[in-house]
Amino acid sequence: MTSQSSVPIKPTAAFVGASWAALLLGVVTFAVGLWNASMIKSEKGFYAAVLVLGLFAAVSLQKAVRDRAEGLPVSALYLGLSWSVLALAVLMLVVGLWNSGMTLSEKGFYGLAFGLALFAAVAVQKNVRDALRDRAPSHAVAVLPDVQQWAGRRDGSAA
Repeated sequence: MTSQSSVPIKPTAAFVGASWAALLLGVVTFAVGLWNASMIKSEKGFYAAVLVLGLFAAVSLQKAVRDRAEGLPVSALYLGLSWSVLALAVLMLVVGLWNSGMTLSEKGFYGLAFGLALFAAVAVQKNVRDALRDRAPSHAVAVLPDVQQWAGRRDGSAA
């Protein structure tokens, strides 16, 4: 087996720019499609809410998976909820499009814009996290309180 270097690679400016452009393209395209659609306002609101739910769930899942990969504590409940909410957002979009009276090209338009926005949201969140990691001083270390010290009384004093 070959050992991989643990030194993270900083994303290039081109990748960061492409990620933001893809996110904007996906969200704006979806929004413009809703704006110009001939559907009732509650249906437009449903699709807008599904997009926001999907974006939040994708970013939350990406963060949870990366935290776990980096050895940070992530509860199985939170990770499972993140997967479930992302699946729910995709399912809601699929069911909504399946039952709509739109043409197949319109359904494909919304599906592709949704997929692009979710993918780009994950890439943007990764880039933001990488940028924050690169800005942190190399000597910065999280210091956790000694658990034994607080094992005494409720007010924090020793027993």
